[in-house]
Amino acid sequence: MVTFHITILPLLLAADPPANYDEAKVGAYKLPELMITTDGAKVTDAATWKSKRRPELLKLFGEQVYGRTPGPPPKVKVASTRIEHRVLGGLATRKEIRLQFTSDKNGPHMDLLLYVPIGVRKPVPAFLGLNFCGNHCTTKDPGVAFSTAWMREGEGVVDHKATEATRGKSSSRWPYEKILKRGYAVATAYYGDLDPDFDDGFKNGVHPIYYGLLHRSPSANEWGAIGAWAWGLSRALDYLETDHDILAKKVAVHGHSRLGKAALWAGAQDERFAMVISNNSGEGGAALSRRTFGETVKRINTSFPHWFCANYKQYNDDPGTLPVDQHMLLALIAPRPLYVASAAEDKWADPRGEFLSAANAEPAWKLLGRIALGTSEMPDIDKPVGNAVRYHVRSGKHDVTEYDWDQYLDFADAHLKKR
Repeated sequence: MVTFHITILPLLLAADPPANYDEAKVGAYKLPELMITTDGAKVTDAATWKSKRRPELLKLFGEQVYGRTPGPPPKVKVASTRIEHRVLGGLATRKEIRLQFTSDKNGPHMDLLLYVPIGVRKPVPAFLGLNFCGNHCTTKDPGVAFSTAWMREGEGVVDHKATEATRGKSSSRWPYEKILKRGYAVATAYYGDLDPDFDDGFKNGVHPIYYGLLHRSPSANEWGAIGAWAWGLSRALDYLETDHDILAKKVAVHGHSRLGKAALWAGAQDERFAMVISNNSGEGGAALSRRTFGETVKRINTSFPHWFCANYKQYNDDPGTLPVDQHMLLALIAPRPLYVASAAEDKWADPRGEFLSAANAEPAWKLLGRIALGTSEMPDIDKPVGNAVRYHVRSGKHDVTEYDWDQYLDFADAHLKKR
């Protein structure tokens, strides 16, 4: 029987200083060199980047930040599929696919919701991202099944289970009709299928798949919740590679907030993703960790001790000793297209830190023959900039809006529609 023991931690502990939102108080910091290997050699060619520096950075992020992620389990299977044609006003075919991660039918699984546009030539490119409250929350489509995974209590959630009141509650973040009309498929899954978002000692979700007789929790350098969510995105892509309606080599992985962190880590590790989109991912995502602005390494590890590997906590009081920073994470996506988005009122996520991270990742794209941002000046609000790497800071708060999606679709048109 699966049990849930919840440890509730206050988001802001009394001992923590107030967050800094004054740029003048950020202080001096020095970023680790992107193009210098751990043994001090300069990286001057693509071959050295691909064979040496990129693997070094992946290992450092795995060992010190997100934790090492295991490969796919040996027995993933499609346990069930539900298909209905001409949904969403006749725009799409809806597919609901259960991916079973072990031979136990009651064991860990992920329910994937996939909409494929009707009336366009197949296969089609796709957007893939996790959601916060169940597939049924992303749409008012009455045919989408409720998530059966544990959920936090709240409006429409009774005994940690979804009710009809939650249907479509986050549909503003998932403009399916707009995306489908542009010729893209859309896939999503509930992040709680992979790992419930609370500190349960990693007893639930997918972590126990890899436990042995003496191994009952991740080691200090092994995956936390963000690693599990990123792992799940790759398992979803495994399935999309088998679906003849999907152009699997043209899948964009995206995410908002903590799921933006997961999308970046998935895109950095899994080069099958053709495009990566980070929406307001902040600390531990796109924002530089060395900036003392908004959320910090210590604050995020205190409030969400299950997100990262245990090794990350050793940098709580001195992030300047981290062997990596987030511009290096973004660089791992090169030469693929990357979109980093911020919101002007989302100071907690440090919009300037997100921009500076993208700007400092530029050498990786340049080395591989592409123009990234092409500027070191942060743009005005609602004025996107960039090339293979694109950035905007929009007006408004921490959210995914229609404006954001308009930019992502235009970006995808420029990069994913090329056959």
